[in-house]
Amino acid sequence: MLFKMYRKEKSLQIKNSASALYNNLSVLRIAPRSLTYFTVVHANTVSIVSASWDGLNTSHRQLQSKEPNVATSNSLIMQAAWCVLPSRDLLVLTSQKGIQMYESDGSIMVYWHALDTPETATAQAVFARGIAAVRENYICVGEASGGILVFDIPSKGGNITLSEVLEEHKESITDMASECSGSQECIADMVSADDTGTLCVWKSGEEFQLLNKITGFDMSCSSVKLWKGTVVAGYGTGQIRLYEAVTGILHAEVNAHARWIYSLDIAPFSGLLLSAAEDSFVRVWHLTMTPESNTVEISHMYNECVTDTQICGAKFCDGDGYAFGVTGYDLSEIIRYTQS
Repeated sequence: MLFKMYRKEKSLQIKNSASALYNNLSVLRIAPRSLTYFTVVHANTVSIVSASWDGLNTSHRQLQSKEPNVATSNSLIMQAAWCVLPSRDLLVLTSQKGIQMYESDGSIMVYWHALDTPETATAQAVFARGIAAVRENYICVGEASGGILVFDIPSKGGNITLSEVLEEHKESITDMASECSGSQECIADMVSADDTGTLCVWKSGEEFQLLNKITGFDMSCSSVKLWKGTVVAGYGTGQIRLYEAVTGILHAEVNAHARWIYSLDIAPFSGLLLSAAEDSFVRVWHLTMTPESNTVEISHMYNECVTDTQICGAKFCDGDGYAFGVTGYDLSEIIRYTQS
């Protein structure tokens, strides 16, 4: 594979800095309008930046965490992510109080789900974190209790409903992902990760089915992806592990970073993998499937040091991995790179 280096582009300014949260960058490409949307979370606010592909035109919008019948809330937002479904794209926000779903540009809130808060104070925190759009009509969101809420998203016009709660994890959900290669042959179409590093592999449907549970080793899995039937998991140890989703066989283990991994992303068309960590490094890897032996190989392609920055979000801006963006704790900009 002929691989080009990346070069740094003009940064996008954001209204607030980025909080030190896992996966604190989400990207939505609007090809018909030559636009890319970015979201970054800061405390109880989400900054949305819309940027033209030439980088000349930008616009900004800010969303606050809300509660029913309350104008604003000081509830901390844990994550913001776009969920792309065949019929519609939604922006999902998770916080300490509940789950908000918006139209993709953040203009209209279409759904609110309040989290169950205990009557009496408990040691167990309450928040939602981990967001994934699954197949045609599901959005799944993780909870601090380890539960996973499955929402049925009808095509435009219908009411969003909570269809199921999956209770397989015992610890707080850290991240979730759906099969991103677009392959209908993949049996597994969602993976969830928790604070002990346990991974659950799911098959979606009217009732979600647990296909496999990959035991953790008491180290948090902060970011997870699913590509061509392979689970790609990033850990607090700085390691990346590649598992076969259905069998749980470990294909590869890489000491990818010196510190905690905060974000992983995959460009589904090229098999490029992006990893970013507290050690200020963002790295690009290449995943290769070998159909004969049904194994996955990982090779290191590119390094970028974002000096003096605790990276907390990194995302490809397209399905080929031609460009990516990076956010860092306390940084009021999104740093962009494109292949040279």
